[in-house]
Amino acid sequence: QVQLAESGGGLVQAGGSLRLSCTISGRTFSNSAGGWFRQAPGKEREFVASIGWGGLGTDYAGSVSGRFTASIDNTKKTVYLQMKSLKSEDTAIYYCASSRGPNPTSRDSAYDFWGQGTQVTVSS
Repeated sequence: QVQLAESGGGLVQAGGSLRLSCTISGRTFSNSAGGWFRQAPGKEREFVASIGWGGLGTDYAGSVSGRFTASIDNTKKTVYLQMKSLKSEDTAIYYCASSRGPNPTSRDSAYDFWGQGTQVTVSS
């Protein structure tokens, strides 16, 4: 059974930083890209970032490019999202996801397993 365990959300002031973690179990890690999505109150879920396996690259939404960085720790089977220069509009529930293939992608239909979500609140 594939499981994704997220952590690292919380309350931070605008301009601050947070790092989200997502540990994936039950899946061959090298076959799947990791993705991050978010959903703000009253809005649809949107793509944030994706990281491919083994140097296959990254993809970022324009709204977070240059501020957020996705990374992978292979030994820990964990995907990270480092968030810097946070803004109030970054406030949302953040979800990690595991895709069916190794390449980074912004298509949520490519992801077949999802975490439970972690709240990020940025105060202005």
